[in-house]
Amino acid sequence: MKFGILVNEGPYTHQASDSAYQFTKVALEKGHEIYRVFFYNDGVNNGTRLTVPPQDERNIQTNWSELAEKHNLDLVVCVAAAQRRGILDESEAKRHSKDVDNIAPGFRISGLGQLIEIGIECDRLVAFGD
Repeated sequence: MKFGILVNEGPYTHQASDSAYQFTKVALEKGHEIYRVFFYNDGVNNGTRLTVPPQDERNIQTNWSELAEKHNLDLVVCVAAAQRRGILDESEAKRHSKDVDNIAPGFRISGLGQLIEIGIECDRLVAFGD
């Protein structure tokens, strides 16, 4: 089965991000395809490389980045939601005259068209969070 994943909540505030990560990981282990993971609303906070949790806690951002590298996942952060929350890639930082970017490895910034495409291309869209 081909899944699309929608993550609407940020890390460390709700279970949604952890649940989305675990679902994605297990689906891949079971041989399913993950077409794309789309981070929207506060979910875009999963994509900042500046997250520094205590050493004895899980690092959700690193978990997503490592999973993306291992399985060649497409992790897409909504551009409008990201800009509102100060998450920028190199191109967006330059466009808005900011001196730094903070997008995590494996993540990319794009628009809502990427979410619409999930609905067209996938058998199921699984949403995590409100």
